[in-house]
Amino acid sequence: MKLNAAAVSLNVADVDASVDFLTTHFGFGVEMSADGFASLTRADLGMNVVYLRRGLSTLPADQRDIHASGVILAFVVDDAATELARLEAAGVTITMPLTDEDWGERAFQVRDPNGVIIELVEWIDQAK
Repeated sequence: MKLNAAAVSLNVADVDASVDFLTTHFGFGVEMSADGFASLTRADLGMNVVYLRRGLSTLPADQRDIHASGVILAFVVDDAATELARLEAAGVTITMPLTDEDWGERAFQVRDPNGVIIELVEWIDQAK
């Protein structure tokens, strides 16, 4: 099997609100969009984030009303503390404080207007 691309697809109530949040605060651009659908990308990421409006008739009936829950959209960054300061300065509410874990992860979380959790992760050397 050859895979040509990757995407995460999330059902949300307000596609435009999630698109605005990801483009404004995380530098994504809209690659494609239509009523109830948007696909966002970044040249440096290698995957797309797709938002679908809940209730969209093109979704299978058993998926139409499911909300993106229990999903953490995680992005690895070089300096989580700098990104935290940038987002706080922009007025973004931090929903999990900057935390260092024993396994070498430094991370914090925010939520977009639809409740989608976005986590910024920096891998740190715990041996220091």
